[in-house]
Amino acid sequence: MTNIYEILEHHVIPYERTDHPPVYTIEEADRLVPALPGAKTKNLFLRDNKGKRHFLVVVNGDTTVDLKRLHTVIDSTRVSFASADRLKRHLDLEPGAVSMLAVVNDAAHQVELIIDKRLWEADAFQCHPLVNTSTLVLSRQGLEKLFDVTGHTPLLVNVPEHP
Repeated sequence: MTNIYEILEHHVIPYERTDHPPVYTIEEADRLVPALPGAKTKNLFLRDNKGKRHFLVVVNGDTTVDLKRLHTVIDSTRVSFASADRLKRHLDLEPGAVSMLAVVNDAAHQVELIIDKRLWEADAFQCHPLVNTSTLVLSRQGLEKLFDVTGHTPLLVNVPEHP
């Protein structure tokens, strides 16, 4: 597994780290992670209905994504959650540890990074460092630098929410 801390330090990307018990949902994070600066993020690993395209969709922690309409804003066929096997194969992650930092594990550029425009307005973001027992806070500028390093250009869209 990639050592995210070595990458961040090598590229001089500052972060604040907080360790905590394992969290698998936003609700668990609300209970178990101390209050931190930055926007809480929810990360969905999805695939199109043909299984050819994979998406890492990042939204605000309290957003409920309308999966039935998402495909219309990302120019895809309908999408659904990808399996744990696909998550392991494409991002080398276990369920619960999904984060936009996972692009460091996508050297083949097989995963498209989608970030909600409303979320991206924040100055800082809370992200798992490829495990769900810590949370990092990184600035938007730091994440932009990381995306440049990995060659991932996020697609910024208004992710549709459930009414």
